[in-house]
Amino acid sequence: MKEKMFSDIKHNYETIVRNISDAAVASGRRPEDITFLAATKTVDPEFINYAISLGLKFIGENKVQELLSKYEAYDLDNAQLHFIGHLQSNKVRQIVGKVSMIESVDSLKLAQEISRQSIKQDITTDILIEVNVGREENKSGVMPENLEELLCQIALLPNISVQGLMAIPPICENEQKIRGYFQNMRNMFLDISAKKIDNIKMGTLSMGMSGDYREAILEGSNLVRIGSSLFGARNYN
Repeated sequence: MKEKMFSDIKHNYETIVRNISDAAVASGRRPEDITFLAATKTVDPEFINYAISLGLKFIGENKVQELLSKYEAYDLDNAQLHFIGHLQSNKVRQIVGKVSMIESVDSLKLAQEISRQSIKQDITTDILIEVNVGREENKSGVMPENLEELLCQIALLPNISVQGLMAIPPICENEQKIRGYFQNMRNMFLDISAKKIDNIKMGTLSMGMSGDYREAILEGSNLVRIGSSLFGARNYN
């Protein structure tokens, strides 16, 4: 069973790398311009580390408790760890200093706590601002019209560094519709970049997951978060 899992991961990894490469070239970029981050929710560290041994350089966890329970087992000598899920302010202190980036910052309150905890450790924490591009009530993320104001507020905080934007568009079967959401994010990303706000970098546009990462890359994403296409369907029982 374990050998089958290793074999599947190897096959899936090679397929994803090839797809990312093809999409990057089709979008006018180089394959190395795209960051492949493996979403590792519910995945045993043994399988995560196997993927790292194949060349995977970035992993991401959605839940603080799971990240902490697996933290000592990750091969972080050869990969960087991001936090990619919804983060509550009262759990920030548990992950600051353990992750190289928090991809899901959507409020000034959360950014202030990341800043506070980073000051305590004398480090600077990289973050992405999560945008609710589909305006979904049940999803986190700042509304597009409030993005610039939030960025300007966070730019004043010490020991925190905005590196770009992140979004999880609504689930939809229509490729044209999903690409429309990605296009909207790309336009926001370019608009903010052009404004050259002090202490705000727009180097990372994180969008695209297992079902739509190729479309996301074609529309400008340079960081894709892929879980089930690499590790197989999850068992949440």
